[in-house]
Amino acid sequence: MKILTTPFQTKHNTAPFSQIKLDDYLPAFIENIASARAEIDAIATNLEAPTFENTIVALDFSGEQLDRLSSIFFNLNSAETCDEMQKIAQEVSPLLIEFSNDVALNENLFKRVKAVYDQKHSLTLTPEQTTLLDKKFKGFSRNGALLNEADKLVLREIDTELAKLKLTFGENVLAETNNYQLHITNETDLKGLPDGAKEMARSLAKSKGLEGWVFTLDFPSYLPFVTYVENRELRKEIAIAAGKKAFQDNEFDNKENVKRIVSLRHKRAKLLGYESHSHFVLEERMAQNPEKVTTFLNDLLEKAKPAAQKEFEQLTAFAKELDGIEQLEKWDGAYYSEKLKQKLFSLDDELLKPYFQLEKVLNGAFIIAEKLFGITFKEVFDIDKYHEDVQTFEVLDEKNNLVALFYSDFFPRKGKRNGAWMTSYKSQAIKNETNDRPHVSIVCNFTPPTETKPSLLTFNEVTTLFHEFGHALHGMLANTTYPSLSGTSVYWDFVELPSQVMENWCYEPEALALFANHYETGEIIPQDYVEKIKESASFLEGMATLRQLSFGILDMAFHAVNQEITNVKAFEKAAMDNAALYPDVAENCMSVSFSHIFQGGYSSGYYSYKWAEVLDADAFAYFQEKGIFNKEVATKFKENVLSKGGTEMPMELYKKFRGQEPNADALLKRAGLL
Repeated sequence: MKILTTPFQTKHNTAPFSQIKLDDYLPAFIENIASARAEIDAIATNLEAPTFENTIVALDFSGEQLDRLSSIFFNLNSAETCDEMQKIAQEVSPLLIEFSNDVALNENLFKRVKAVYDQKHSLTLTPEQTTLLDKKFKGFSRNGALLNEADKLVLREIDTELAKLKLTFGENVLAETNNYQLHITNETDLKGLPDGAKEMARSLAKSKGLEGWVFTLDFPSYLPFVTYVENRELRKEIAIAAGKKAFQDNEFDNKENVKRIVSLRHKRAKLLGYESHSHFVLEERMAQNPEKVTTFLNDLLEKAKPAAQKEFEQLTAFAKELDGIEQLEKWDGAYYSEKLKQKLFSLDDELLKPYFQLEKVLNGAFIIAEKLFGITFKEVFDIDKYHEDVQTFEVLDEKNNLVALFYSDFFPRKGKRNGAWMTSYKSQAIKNETNDRPHVSIVCNFTPPTETKPSLLTFNEVTTLFHEFGHALHGMLANTTYPSLSGTSVYWDFVELPSQVMENWCYEPEALALFANHYETGEIIPQDYVEKIKESASFLEGMATLRQLSFGILDMAFHAVNQEITNVKAFEKAAMDNAALYPDVAENCMSVSFSHIFQGGYSSGYYSYKWAEVLDADAFAYFQEKGIFNKEVATKFKENVLSKGGTEMPMELYKKFRGQEPNADALLKRAGLL
């Protein structure tokens, strides 16, 4: 336990993963919460008059050891969990919520914060200090400091229950993902499936002591199956299994959890004086209110829908012509989209994958970061890690100073949740005149290597890697004084800008030439493939846009209006109806596994992917105008966006970089929807 309650005696102060035992966590949390509580009490009972330094700054730097422990524990609970760890999470979460509420509802502490806030205009503060002061004051006022004692008690109860429900929601989705497998013994059932996917499925079967092939709901297994397997009934079987995760009236069913989470979020917002959960959340976003988000989503829907319907009709006609399919179903979408793409562009993932060996793609991202931002990545082998798949890198500047530590974790395994994300084990801050550098990680679920082939990525996996790497750059290049404003600690609808803008380099010949080499011959990706990648970038973009908008619309339906939900499936269907193209599948419900909004931090924020696309299309248009490796534009982006974190209002930072507000036409033009 001692290892988790004192500063780490490790290289670069990194997490000592191999020395941590599961039994260490709970006592370490108890001790670190007690230490953090003592720090808070010292600030709250300080006899000196409240100042910016002794109250606001002291508060921001308090609880450092608890923050480190929390980041290690909850990051591993996503990337390397087990039943025992999930049990600990259920015990620890209420303790953390209780402590967090004790801070937010500490009257003496709030009085001191308010005393500094009330004299804000007479203090000489930098923009960053002003932002920190505003953030700390709102942290109290938006979390119950102004409530009476009875309501404070209710708030505590709501927060404790919500924390547990969110954990349970995620555990249920993971359990349902792990509980399903499609075992196939007849090879003719796999007609159409590429050799690489087949080999991966055979390895999986072998690891389970089975003959034949095994497919799961993990994306690298699931996606090739529904994209290539000709057997429509089997595509239907696995697609329905994916769509009914946590919707099966069993012990892992999430319907009641969804209803309860939505209800409690509204109750909490009302208690704090807000009309709805969305009104509460969006007050601290660029979008500001639900009306603006709804208008934004509906405007895009109106512009994208005609193109999407036309594309759907084209796909339906193509499926009918090819296989006599009368009604296109959800399990047909990926399959016929891929076939149509091959026909129109003579391009498919199997043709491209040999050019996208994971190690080379990652190195390509490193080279692009060096060209743009002057940083280099050096793999090191003396940093502790939590799994053998993880790689560790020192990130260095032009003078060989440490910029950050970078972890990568790329392959699916039991105990690792689906999807891809960036996270941090330690944030950047300047303390005692020392610029303490961050430890950042990206976690993905890519196609693993097989006995005969290295990990070869689909083009979609390539853009995913660049997306998460963009988030990582936001964390690694942070250069702020205060930890709570550092890196990705920005408004939620701004956080996707660095990630989404990085995806653009994947389509540029100049960038692809740096890493898209055939894994066997070393040949650079042929120019006609590059042109086809660019041409096909907006292929079925209307349908993809509609799908993304439907998720944002569903999120707002749950959170923008305070209403009683009796039937989750019926509610979802009604909310998404205007953006639906495929017929509904009775056995399926996406809300019950919509982890972004019910487990992650995207409630009332899913729209931000599209919002940030407007920003990223406009930002990349600037790079294209000046040159995609233009140092001047890259430096502006680094200094005004990547390094600044949440120190100023996002639109002000964007305008400092771009010289103007973003223009939505850049997105519509790029998507071929204008």
